[in-house]
Amino acid sequence: MNVLIVYAHPDSNSLTGSLKDLAVSTLRADGHDVVVTDLYAMKWQAAADFTDFDGITGPDFMHASGEAYRSGRLIEDIRAEQQKLLDADLVILQFPLWWFTMPAILKGWIDRVFTYDFAYGAKMPRYGAGPFAGKRALVATITGGRIGHYTERGVNGSIDDLLFPINHGVLSFTGFDVLKPFVEHSAAHLDDQRYTEIAERYRQRLATAFTAEPIPYRQESGGDYTGVTYQDGSELVSGRESPGTSGFALHIVGSDRR
Repeated sequence: MNVLIVYAHPDSNSLTGSLKDLAVSTLRADGHDVVVTDLYAMKWQAAADFTDFDGITGPDFMHASGEAYRSGRLIEDIRAEQQKLLDADLVILQFPLWWFTMPAILKGWIDRVFTYDFAYGAKMPRYGAGPFAGKRALVATITGGRIGHYTERGVNGSIDDLLFPINHGVLSFTGFDVLKPFVEHSAAHLDDQRYTEIAERYRQRLATAFTAEPIPYRQESGGDYTGVTYQDGSELVSGRESPGTSGFALHIVGSDRR
């Protein structure tokens, strides 16, 4: 299988960098082909702008990106990353959690590479049935804070809620089967024994990356949502959720946060 690791950390000696190297060696040892997009090493441009589109400037930015994609006028670095996505069976986003989300350089990779008519579009299905349907995705991230900070009652909020915009809003939206994220905490308090334990847990997760059940996000076209007008939007049909479910968990089949 083909694996794309999109890696975002400026220090190759960091825990994130070490786990990226571990993922490469582990997956290759299992017979997979692995490609790494190292955003800092590439000096990836984070800001999306019209210079990406070879002179196409309108009628608006979104549709300009679609026209550039359809006409083959996206600049080379974007086209190269889009081809990596098309080739991949599994995409791993490997990054440290900075200010409750991904680093800006990784967000910029998504902003520039996931163009209109490539990753999404008015005529494309979405949320489980998008253009990347059949591919898998895994978020692998590290936090500096302790695990208790990232529970539902923790001061930082649930890690599942913090990662929902990425897992659901980016990956599921474009069709990926999204795996439960790999998250390790307390990176600021790391010692050799803990690193060994983290590395072993990551190896085990990677070993099941092609067999583990994905997060059961609801598909927008699966009958769970109603509302077809601009004013209504797509809203979950009342009663489809488990009793007591609220918030982001409403969009996961079988979730119950009581």
